Amino acid sequence: MIISINKKRLALSILIPLLVGGASSLLTRGDMKIYDEIDKPPLAPPGLLFPIAWGILYILMGISLYLVWNKNDFRADKSKAYFFFGMSLFLNFIWSPVFFSMKAFLPAFVILLLLLVSVILTIVEYYKIDRAAAFLQLPYLVWLLFAGYLNLAIYYLNG
Repeated sequence: MIISINKKRLALSILIPLLVGGASSLLTRGDMKIYDEIDKPPLAPPGLLFPIAWGILYILMGISLYLVWNKNDFRADKSKAYFFFGMSLFLNFIWSPVFFSMKAFLPAFVILLLLLVSVILTIVEYYKIDRAAAFLQLPYLVWLLFAGYLNLAIYYLNG
């Protein structure tokens, strides 16, 4: 079986989440030092881990977007999948400035809950189109659950 890869489409699919994450990081670059200064719960990883984890997650998001975009199935309605994926990117983008720059830990947690819902809905819609694309979103979902624990705990410890 020969697998044809549209390299331009794959690159664009990976670039989209990387650019969104990078832009959000640039907005909050100077404010991220707050993570070292606040009280953190048990299991809180060192700040160095976050850019590594997010880089991997953005690449996985991009690959899953590519699989959906590249799926040639006339029965597949991709509009909901794209909508929920776009919504999750938007919520992901605004979370960092709210958490780090505004230090608004509770509103950031609410955004994170909305992000979790949008990622779950993305997974559901991706599953209808391409199962591998849906499964590639699972590490993102697990990371967001962990981030939710951290965010809520930080709110309680520093609020």
